[in-house]
Amino acid sequence: KAALLATAMKYNRAVSCSRRKARKAHFSAPSGVRRLLMSSALSTDLKSKYHVNAIPVRKDDEVIILRGSHKGREGKVTQVYRKKWVIFVDKVTREKANGTTVNIGIDPSKVVITKLKMDKDRMKILERLDRTRRVAKDKGKITQAEVSEMHKVD
Repeated sequence: KAALLATAMKYNRAVSCSRRKARKAHFSAPSGVRRLLMSSALSTDLKSKYHVNAIPVRKDDEVIILRGSHKGREGKVTQVYRKKWVIFVDKVTREKANGTTVNIGIDPSKVVITKLKMDKDRMKILERLDRTRRVAKDKGKITQAEVSEMHKVD
């Protein structure tokens, strides 16, 4: 048992590795945190255009369902239901016994975004998440030349 505890090393003492606490934090998360947790992957052409892998899904985004019985269906997101952790896609419905049609909730991790609804706030998010910009900065990075100069000091 001691060897098992030694292998599971914690890096941050403020964060618990308890499954019970992690589940409680997940299911009692506030709406703003749920927004980030309900992110979807971008399609390959959007990934290459914006250099971002995933983004929180939003109403009016166009998606393709990748998993489940509705695999391959595509449509526009009609609602992001954060309370139930699902999104509703138009034309993905079922008929109840009494004849009314209801939307079927789809997990946002099981869809890929093919078209984004853009506005200035969404553009700022994509600019902030852009991987090429982050790599180009090299802020605080020590080069090999600086390391060789440090060795000469002694």
